[in-house]
Amino acid sequence: MAYPALKIDDLWFKYPSYDQNRWTLSSVSLSLGQGELIGLLGPSGCGKTTLLRLIAGFEKPARGTIRIHNNSVATPDYLCSPERRGVGMVFQDYALFPHLDLWKNVCFGLKKGQDKHRAKWLLELLGLYEFRFRYPHQLSGGQRQRLALARALAPGNSLVVLDEPFSNLDVEVRHKLRSQLSDVLSSCGASGILVTHDPEEALAICDRVAVMSDGQLHQCSTPTEIVHKPKTSFVASFVLQRNVLPVNQSGVELYTPLGNLKSPHDEDISNPKQLILDEHCLTVTEHPEGNAIVKGLEFHGTHWHLRVKLDEFNLRVWQPLDNTLKIGDSCFVNFRSNEYGLLFPGCIHCPLN
Repeated sequence: MAYPALKIDDLWFKYPSYDQNRWTLSSVSLSLGQGELIGLLGPSGCGKTTLLRLIAGFEKPARGTIRIHNNSVATPDYLCSPERRGVGMVFQDYALFPHLDLWKNVCFGLKKGQDKHRAKWLLELLGLYEFRFRYPHQLSGGQRQRLALARALAPGNSLVVLDEPFSNLDVEVRHKLRSQLSDVLSSCGASGILVTHDPEEALAICDRVAVMSDGQLHQCSTPTEIVHKPKTSFVASFVLQRNVLPVNQSGVELYTPLGNLKSPHDEDISNPKQLILDEHCLTVTEHPEGNAIVKGLEFHGTHWHLRVKLDEFNLRVWQPLDNTLKIGDSCFVNFRSNEYGLLFPGCIHCPLN
């Protein structure tokens, strides 16, 4: 029977110095399959790094259990030490030893008598073997990141956790390295958890994406399911960067700041509270007496994204390249017909007619 590489059940945690009524993590359950890469995604302060620290063995849970390859490593009454867990860590700042050359950095975590052929193979795999006598300060940012990954994998760890490993790299190097990550982990027979606050990064390279907010896990699904079936309005708004509008309902009538819509059902649909729309679901036209004001412009090469303010709401609207609206212009924002929004709770597709 193949056990999960990692299994977390009903995990709770709080730091002693924090508000004792507020949990840093609450009721988090997560399973990582053998050879799988999961992206742990959420805003700053949502609990991502704390969860990594619990997995690595730097903190003890208040409730719940953590199992690695079906071996219990953490409960409220037991804490397996980090060095005995077989978990490789790749830190945001690399945490390399500046006084050791590349080869010695990679071999540092090897046990006495452990075969160094794996270290050599990893350096060749990551294109670093020719630089093995260089020191960290003599390497580029991308090379230091690959060195940190090689060091985490060299002892034979089959589970690697990566804490925002690409955030300090320039765009070209970041895209190149993140595209290589899955192949490297697969070559080593390792599973991985990638912590990031970049939705594009998580959706692009991970087998599944776990979305967190305020210490809670909202959804853990494939990128396709996250995009097409977000379970909560937070997932839709944070991961997909969609617009959020409040909804009031009376019978089958839905009242929004942009006008009224019909419920897609013939009866009330469990009191929807929010309507989620992407930037293609709205239209914007210049008008001196419009209902909104242009607050920002973003050029994306093939189109524009406009940020417009409607009452207290900030909305993103797609515009073609021939857009003539400027910051400060008054405009009308409306629903685009023949498009669909998502009503929450329930993730119900609602026609914008």
